Amino acid sequence: MKVIQPKPFTFESGPRAVLLLHGFTGHTADVRMLGRFLEKKGYTCHAPIYRGHGAPPEELIKSNPDEWWEDVLKAFRHLKDLGHQEIAVCGLSLGGVLSLKLAYSENVKAVVPMCAPMFFDNEKQLTSGFQFFSKEYKQLEGKSDETIKEEVAYLMENSKPMFEDLGKLIKDVQSNVDTIYTPTMVVQARLDKMINPESATYIYENVEAERKEMKWYEESGHVITIDKEKEQLHEDIYQFLESLDWEE
Repeated sequence: MKVIQPKPFTFESGPRAVLLLHGFTGHTADVRMLGRFLEKKGYTCHAPIYRGHGAPPEELIKSNPDEWWEDVLKAFRHLKDLGHQEIAVCGLSLGGVLSLKLAYSENVKAVVPMCAPMFFDNEKQLTSGFQFFSKEYKQLEGKSDETIKEEVAYLMENSKPMFEDLGKLIKDVQSNVDTIYTPTMVVQARLDKMINPESATYIYENVEAERKEMKWYEESGHVITIDKEKEQLHEDIYQFLESLDWEE
């Protein structure tokens, strides 16, 4: 069975723009509902897919965080090329880490990191998450149990450099969070089993933004954008964006 590959999306609406960044092993489905919600409220939304993502796991381990960062910058420029001068960025998990990096590297209107790790103390959860993703992908391809077992073992053995680079990215962003002055809304799911939820407190306490807030969602897990409280999350992000001093 052939697995349908997801695609980036651009939902064009008003002059205010939002860049939406997906998580590790994820793709645009992570943020599509949020994008459609904001589009209806008059925001233009664009979501890229980083290299190696939305594809077989073999492609993911060939990619690295430097390439993912390049893809984020390219997506940011895409919105600029469409004529948008004011761009906010919302990112889930790895996308949250990349959104914070964008907030201290470029001039963004605001940043909304969601369930973003700041401590690389979750390598075990990340690797087991990657293992689950790999197994599930191969089951969708219709492969036999024996083939799946062999291919997943190969992937786990050869994914170590990628995880080492991912750890470096997280630590690098953690050390630069205190250079962020743009308005910040930190989002964290209370039932998050993938990352250390203290990451949210770290971000909130260390960003230098005058305008910052932190919201906890008591009934949600790590992929908060598609969990039980997604409607509340969408509304909260919209209200935060509406409270900003947009030029247009």
